[in-house]
Parts: sequence; C-alpha cells; structure tokens
Amino acid sequence: MNAPAPLPETPAVAVKHKPRSRWWVVRGSLSSRTSALLTAFGLAAPFFIWWLYSALGLNDPLFMPGPGAVLERVISWWQEDGLWDDIWISVYRVMAGFLLSATIALPLGLYLGTYKPVQATLEPLIDFIRYMPAVAFIPLVMLWVGIGEGSKILIIFIGTFFQMVLMAAEDIRRVPMAQIEAAQTMGASRSEIIRLVVLPSARPALLDTLRITCGWAWTYLVVAELVASNSGLGYAILRAQRYMHTDKIFAGILLIGLIGLLTDQAFRWLGRRAFHWQKR
Repeated sequence: MNAPAPLPETPAVAVKHKPRSRWWVVRGSLSSRTSALLTAFGLAAPFFIWWLYSALGLNDPLFMPGPGAVLERVISWWQEDGLWDDIWISVYRVMAGFLLSATIALPLGLYLGTYKPVQATLEPLIDFIRYMPAVAFIPLVMLWVGIGEGSKILIIFIGTFFQMVLMAAEDIRRVPMAQIEAAQTMGASRSEIIRLVVLPSARPALLDTLRITCGWAWTYLVVAELVASNSGLGYAILRAQRYMHTDKIFAGILLIGLIGLLTDQAFRWLGRRAFHWQKR
C-alpha cells in the first residue's frame, strides 16, 4: 500500500510592516523637517535656560546679566558706540589672517602629503611650532611689524597656519593609493597625477579643513586685538572687562559666535553646492 502523499506546505504570507524612522542609527539620516526642528531646539534651549535663570532672580546682574540686558546693550552699541565699525574691522582682520594662512598652507600641505622627503624635513618642525601659544608671539610681533593692522593679522595667521598645514597634508594622504596607481598605469606624469587625481579627490576634505580652521581664526580674534587696538569686537570685550560691563562682554562674545556660525554655514553651503554628489 502506497504511503499518502504529503500535503503541500502553505506558503508563508509576508507581512509588510511600514518602516519606522529610527533616530539612533549609526550614521543614520533625518528628514529636513526633523533636522530643522532639532537645530532650532538645540539653539534655543540654552537661551531659554539663561532667560529662565535670570527671570527667577537667581543671577547677580553684575556678573551674569539676563538676555534682555544684553539685547539692550547690543542696541545701544549699534546706535551710539559704532557696533558696525567694530564688526567690520574684526571681520577684516580675521579674514585677512585666515586667507593669508590658506594661501601658503594649502600648497605646503599638498607637498607634505605628496612627497615623503618634504614630510620628513618639515613636519617635525611644524609640529614643534604649532604647540607654541600664539599669545606668546605678541611681543615679537610688535617688534617685527609694529602695532598696526599687520600685527593683528599676523597673530591670526600664526594661530591658524601650522594646524592648517598639517590638516591639509593629512587630507592629501587620505586620497586612495589605488587612484594614484591607476593614473600611473595609464602613463600620467607627476603634475597630472596631482592636478587630475589628488586634488579633485581631496577637495571636499580640504574645504572642511578650511571651514574648521576659519573657526579657529575667530577664536584668536581677542588675542589679536590685545595688540594696541582701539576698535573691534575683541577690543570692546577687553575694554568692557576693565569697567565691569558684563552685559557688553556677553554681547561681544555672542556676536563673535554668531558671525562665526554664519561663516561656518557659508562653508557648508559652498560644500553642498560644489560637492553635491557626496550627499548622494
């Protein structure tokens, strides 16, 4: 007697679940709306806590003014004390020092990252100098270039140049060797490899290096304006310290942070426009 044929298996019905967005994913993504909301919350939360702290009377206005007092100081500074002139001269000093640094540091970083003899010769020296605090150079800078605008620009240059060289060299070294070897196989010369392979591959990372070091340039502004200044945001902060005008100190710090944030976002926008393929 033949055994009964086995019953056919019932195919499993695939149940489709609607994918849920998860925030805590390594290198995950967010919608533009969610990202904008979180950004607004991250920026507003500290100011709300500051306002609440002062509204509850927990602060000493002499040492910790409230947001309202700082806003009033910004308005009076604009109307009576030439805030626009201070902003303009500070932006000029920072950008001049930063651009001078980038003009020299990027080509030097290209050579350091490309040629081992250059790296072996110069990188230890640059590593040595970059640990020297920029403020320690102020007496020498005053002796070398005087107390004019050149001294302030030079301080910002010293504060950013050496880090920028090393970061640019590291960006160049991260170009995949396979790309360089492929170009060599096709008979490309050294100049063609640098111009057509290394630089295009390293360009996004170099822009990020410029963005980061531009932020450092803003942190050296107050140090630069220690050198016989009579204008600028850093000078205004130092002058306000002498007279215990803490509301003006807060105003100057926040304005420097705001201008730095705008500069940072400008670099990010430029990166999105120039290297839109990275997002994809």
